[in-house]
Amino acid sequence: MSCILHIETSTAMCSVAVSEDSQVIYHEEERTDQKGAAAERLGSMVDEAMSFTDSHAIPFDAVAVSCGPGSYTGLRIGVSMAKGICYGRDLKLIAVPTLELLCVPVLLREPDMDENTLLCPMLDARRMEVYAGLYDRALRPLREVQADVVDADTYRQWLDERPVCFFGPGAAKCMEIINHPNARYIEGVEPVARWMQPLAERRLLSGQTEDVAYFEPFYLKDYVAKMPRKLL
Repeated sequence: MSCILHIETSTAMCSVAVSEDSQVIYHEEERTDQKGAAAERLGSMVDEAMSFTDSHAIPFDAVAVSCGPGSYTGLRIGVSMAKGICYGRDLKLIAVPTLELLCVPVLLREPDMDENTLLCPMLDARRMEVYAGLYDRALRPLREVQADVVDADTYRQWLDERPVCFFGPGAAKCMEIINHPNARYIEGVEPVARWMQPLAERRLLSGQTEDVAYFEPFYLKDYVAKMPRKLL
């Protein structure tokens, strides 16, 4: 089968995992709320993961990285690290969409979920905005990933037809506003590297890998630099 190094840095949760033959054999997660901490901690976490595989004589076949949307800085750090490892070890690069990644633990925890239920993973953006997608249980997208300003009617067209499950770091905004009877909320779901395995392995087996030289994260929105408060 395959051995894959997984890297996830799209939010404040920095994480690394290793999977071999469809099983996660190593993982580490740490919240890095302080600016710059993700870059420093990720390097150590990757070194520890690679030391683990080297000590067990397990060769890597690919590196999978969460490719966005998410934190601009976090995505840059994660993708840069993944590309550097791919260059250094001549490995394949796999891009895993962050919102699809959020769906994995929900599908695993809720095996008896109604087959008509839609999955709406959300990442927090500014104010009442979220980065969101809509998927069926086979992770087929019903629309493109986009930035939504959340109000009581944002998802009404889907909620009027069937149940919609909201989850992820941005879902708390919906819990306060959307009170539709078909709305369901799952708390505590975050994008972490150990959930990347099924998505990454499927892409590797189907030959869906990226050009290491030219691949860029999916930011969804352009980065806007802000002037430090002390200079205002």
